[in-house]
Amino acid sequence: MVVMHIVEERDMDRVFKLPSTTYIGGKDKALPLKEILRRLETAYCRHIGVEFMFINSLEQCNWIRQKFETPGIMEMDSEQKRLILARLTRATGFEAFLARKWSSEKRFGLEGCEILIPAMKQLIDKSTELGVESIVMGMPHRGRLNVLANVCRKPLEQIFTQFAGLEAADDGSGDVKYHLGTYIERLNRVTNKNIRLAVVANPSHLEACDPVVQGKTRAEQFYRGDGEGKKVMSMLLHGDAAFCGQGIVFETFHLSDLPDYTTHGTIHIVANNQIGFTTDPRHSRSSPYCTDVARVVNAPIFHVNGDDPESVIHVCNVAAEWRATFHKDCVIDIVSYRRNGHNEIDEPMFTQPLMYRKIRNTKPGLQLYAEKLIKEGTVTPEEVKDVADKYEKICEEAYTNARKETHIKYKDWLDSPWSGFFEGKDPLKVSLTGIKEDTLVHIGKRFSSPPPNAAEFVIHRGLERILKARMEMVEARIADWAMAESFAFGSLLKEGIHVRLSGQDVERGTFSHRHHVLHHQLVDKATYRPLCFLYPDQAPYTVSNSSLSEFGVLGFELGYSMTNPNALVCWEAQFGDFNNTAQCIIDQFISSGQAKWVRQSGLVMLLPHGLEGMGPEHSSARLERFLQMSSDDPDYFPPESEEFAVRQLHDINWIVANCSTPANYFHILRRQIALPFRKPLVIMTPKSLLRHPEAKSSFDEMVEGSEFLRVIPETGVASQNPSSVKKVVFCAGKVFYDIKKARGARELDNDIAIARVEQISPFPFDLVKRECAKYPNAQLTWVQEEHKNQGAWSYVQPRFNTALNNTRVVT
Repeated sequence: MVVMHIVEERDMDRVFKLPSTTYIGGKDKALPLKEILRRLETAYCRHIGVEFMFINSLEQCNWIRQKFETPGIMEMDSEQKRLILARLTRATGFEAFLARKWSSEKRFGLEGCEILIPAMKQLIDKSTELGVESIVMGMPHRGRLNVLANVCRKPLEQIFTQFAGLEAADDGSGDVKYHLGTYIERLNRVTNKNIRLAVVANPSHLEACDPVVQGKTRAEQFYRGDGEGKKVMSMLLHGDAAFCGQGIVFETFHLSDLPDYTTHGTIHIVANNQIGFTTDPRHSRSSPYCTDVARVVNAPIFHVNGDDPESVIHVCNVAAEWRATFHKDCVIDIVSYRRNGHNEIDEPMFTQPLMYRKIRNTKPGLQLYAEKLIKEGTVTPEEVKDVADKYEKICEEAYTNARKETHIKYKDWLDSPWSGFFEGKDPLKVSLTGIKEDTLVHIGKRFSSPPPNAAEFVIHRGLERILKARMEMVEARIADWAMAESFAFGSLLKEGIHVRLSGQDVERGTFSHRHHVLHHQLVDKATYRPLCFLYPDQAPYTVSNSSLSEFGVLGFELGYSMTNPNALVCWEAQFGDFNNTAQCIIDQFISSGQAKWVRQSGLVMLLPHGLEGMGPEHSSARLERFLQMSSDDPDYFPPESEEFAVRQLHDINWIVANCSTPANYFHILRRQIALPFRKPLVIMTPKSLLRHPEAKSSFDEMVEGSEFLRVIPETGVASQNPSSVKKVVFCAGKVFYDIKKARGARELDNDIAIARVEQISPFPFDLVKRECAKYPNAQLTWVQEEHKNQGAWSYVQPRFNTALNNTRVVT
C-alpha cells in the first residue's frame, strides 16, 4: 500500500535528518525542511546551473556537489571583491576607449560579456597557485584585443598601432588585428609566480585553432617532461553558436583522453551571447544548450549568469580545481549578451529588434556590480571612479606613444617564439643529409629484428617473413620505402631530434608496409617498437594511431610542430585525398601561417597518391591544390648561384614533392631538420611503389656525400648520346616506372630520355634548364598519371616556359 503525504506549511519547520549524499548541512546532521529548501535553492536555483549528474563517477559527482552545496562556500572577502571590480573596470574601460578613439573600426568588442576578462584572470591565478607555469590559449575574434591587453598584458601601444594602418617593418602580409596571437612571460602579481601565456593566432574560422592549441600544449608538456599536465595547460574560448555548430569542437573533445593526444584537461569558456551573428539559438542548434557537445566526454558544465561577477569567479575557482584534481575537461558557460551587432558597424535591430530593445535598457555589468558593492559598503563611489580614471589615464598615455610609431612589427605578435634557434645561423647554409654507412646498417638491423626477448614475444608469421626480407635488404645494401623511412627517422633520433608520426593507422601503415609497432600474438597490449630502442641516448620516438579525424589531428600536429623546431613532426593521411576534410588547416594555417603570423613550421604531410584503380576516393591527393597555393612566381627565374636551391626554399611558403626513390624520400625528410629555417613539406607518397621491385635504393645513395636530388636526370643509354634523343619526358613520382616499362617494351631506350622532377615546388628552374639544354634536338614533354586539369601540369607549364625563356615548347 502506498501512502501519499502532501507537504503543508506546518511541515516546513519539521527537522529532517540529512542523508550522507548531500553537503548542504555543513556541520549540521539535521535541518528544518524550510532551511533544506533554502540551501538547495541557494546552491542550484540562483545564478549558477551545474550539469554533472551524467558523469559516471560517483567520486567526481560528489566532489562537484561539495563545491556548490557547502554553506558559505561562495562568500568572498572585500579584497577579492575589489579585485573583481578593478578587473571588470579595466575590461569595460578598454572597450570604451577603443569605441571612442576608433568608432568606425571593427574590433569585435566584448561589451555585454566583459566579465570574461576577470574570469580568465581568476582561472590563471588559481591555476598558477595550483602549480601551472604555462597556459596556451585559443579563442575566436570576439574580445581578443581585450584578452591580449588585460589578460596577457600585451603593451597597449602595440595594440593601438594596429588601428593606425601603418606599414610593417618586417616581411609578410600580416592579418587583421582581431586574428593575431601573442606570447608573454610575466609575473602573476596575485600569486607572485612567473607565468607564460600564449594566445594562438586564429583565422576567421572560429573554432579552427582548438586542435592547434591542444597540439602546442601537448608538445610543451612533452618537452618539459610534464606527463600529468601539472605545469602546462590549455584554455579554449568559444562563442555559443560556433561551439555547437562547428564539428571541429567534437573532434577536439575526442582527442581529450587519448594517450598520445591528451593535454590532461582543458578549461573551456563559452562567451554565450545567445545569438550567432544574426541567427537565434532556435535556428542554430537542436540541443537545449550550446554546451551539450561536452557531455560526450563526461565534462562537467557550469552555466553562470554573466551579470553576477562573484558567481562567475566562484565557478572559475571550481573549474581550475577540477582540472588540477581530475585532469579532465570542463566547461564554463558565461550566459551574457552582445551589446552591439556582430561587429561595431553592424545593425542588430534589423533581425533581433525585441532582444536589442531589451539590451539597450539593460545596465552594463560594471555598473550593476559597482552599485552592489557601494550598497553593501565594500567601496565608495569615489573609489569606483578613481579605478576607472586610472585606467583611462594608462590608455591615453599608450595612445599618445602609439601615435609616435611609424611602423608596426609582425614579430611582436608571434605566438610560438623559438628562442635561440635562428641566432648565429647562416640563413642559407644547409647541413648535410647523407649519413655514415655504419649508421644505416645499425638502424637497418635493429629495424629488421624481433625484440631481444624474441623467444617469449610471439610475432605473427607474416611479420617474421617481412623482418627476414628486411634483413636480407640490409645485407644486400639496399632499402625499400619503409626501410628508407626508418633510416631517416632513426638517424634523426640518433642526433637527438624527436620524431613524431601521427595519423590513421600509421603504426602498421595503411598498406601494411611500415610495422613500427610489433604486437605479441598471445598477450594483449604487449608491443615492441624497434625505433625506440636503436641507441641508449637517442631522442624519443612517438608513433601513434590517431582517432578517425583529419581536421582535428592535422591541426593538433601543426600545433605540436610550432613548439620546438628541433623535432620532425609528420602527419600521414590514410589516403591522400582524405586531406580534404582538413582543408581549413591546410589553407588557413599551413600554407599561409608564415606570411600572416610570422610563424614557421616544419610539419610534414605524407599523402598517399596514385591513380591505381582503387576508385575515385583512393587515388589523388589533389597535388594541384597544393601547387596552386605555392607562393613562387611562375614568371621569375631567380639568379643562378650556389645558393639557388636553399634560397628558393627560404623564400617559398611550403615545399611540395613527389619522390620516386626511397633514397630521395630519406633525404627530403632529413633535410627538414638540416635547413636553417622551417617550412611545411607536402609529399605525395606512393602506394604500389612500396613493394615495387625497382623502387629500391642502394646505400650509396644515402651515405655521406649523397643528397636530395631535386631532379633525377636520365642516366641510361639515352644520356650517353644526347644529340640523337628524340624526346625528353619529364614526370614526377610513380608514373616514372610506368613510362620506363613502356619505353623498354617498345625498345625506345636510345630515343627517349626520362627526367624526374622530384621537388615540384619550389620549381627547379636551374636543373630543368640544364636537362633541356643537354638534349637540343629533342621534343620536350610533360607526362603525368592525373587528368590534364589535375596533377602538376597547370603549375609546371608556365615554369617550363620561364626556365627555357620561351625558346622551346613543352607539351
